[in-house]
Amino acid sequence: MIENSKRIVFKFGTNILRNEDGDISLSHLYSFIEDISHLYKEGREILIVTSGAVGLGAKKLKINTSSTTLKQAAASVGQPMLMGIWQDGFEKYGITTAQILLTEEDFSNRKKYLSLRLTLYKLLENKVIPIINQNDAVSPSELEQVSFSDNDKLSALVASKLDADLLVMVSDIDGLFDKNPKEYKDAKLISKVEKITPSIEKLASGASAGGRGGMITKLTGAKVVTSSGLYAKIVNGTVAGIIRKVFDDNIGTTFLPSQNLSHKKRWIAYATNIMGKVTVNDGAKKAITENRKSLLSVGIEKVEGKFKRGEIISIVDCKGMEFARGVSCYDSSDIKKIQGKHSDKIIEILGYKYDDDVVIKDNLVLI
Repeated sequence: MIENSKRIVFKFGTNILRNEDGDISLSHLYSFIEDISHLYKEGREILIVTSGAVGLGAKKLKINTSSTTLKQAAASVGQPMLMGIWQDGFEKYGITTAQILLTEEDFSNRKKYLSLRLTLYKLLENKVIPIINQNDAVSPSELEQVSFSDNDKLSALVASKLDADLLVMVSDIDGLFDKNPKEYKDAKLISKVEKITPSIEKLASGASAGGRGGMITKLTGAKVVTSSGLYAKIVNGTVAGIIRKVFDDNIGTTFLPSQNLSHKKRWIAYATNIMGKVTVNDGAKKAITENRKSLLSVGIEKVEGKFKRGEIISIVDCKGMEFARGVSCYDSSDIKKIQGKHSDKIIEILGYKYDDDVVIKDNLVLI
């Protein structure tokens, strides 16, 4: 049950942390800190994923962050300011915080992924609240490609990695509606989502003004979390005392757990950069999706991208629809040579063989 959640990740977006002038809204932020401190003193473990560094820095420098370099500069100035506000607020309640800055590579690299997991566990064991943000100052990919989607995906990966019970995405909207509430007055809030289906995804709109995310990225985050066997929730941070109301079924939208992937398969499915793509025939797709078999070279029709053995690849059908991801046993150049060929021909073609499979079933996840 959601009210029994012991380990909770709170994600705060840019818009919910600032006022109409573009400055940090201290009244808002300190109210969040007060309510989170209440949950902390109940014995719950708390992690916070926060946006806002770029906006704070841009305001301080009086610059327009129209380029990646300017955004990085703004993030460099804004991050210590943002962290200082969180730290000062929690210190008033006798709570220690720690700063964690992350890039996509911290998740895509398996060793870094496991090291980060251990670090966060140790912080929680020592009653510390980690304050987490993406490292915009040194990672242009985060700003150009928006890999973490305004921290929605980042917060979901953190929640999944740490086996949190609940991810709370604090936004400036009440939750997921059956239609866009900004356009339709009769839009109704969906209080509970049992499974994130294509029809549910169609209800999402684009990024919100001032932020880099939106309902689409929140649904992506919710999908990561629920497929890991956890709860996710979207609530409106402009509502007074919303943090203490997160366990109320009548508040926001709650996403129920749909399955429970292993940690390794969570990493394969969500925490990595996709380095390439292979297109497979209908027989291979059926073997993977219906019979839970490995991917064999004979079923591959096309290879795209350059990737190495051990990197994550996307597996798509003949219509270009992705249906699985997995760890490749071969380089892309090798797969191009053996695609469409039976496994017993691999040694003859390559002169060596790592495995009969291009992606073994234990390293393959259905999307």
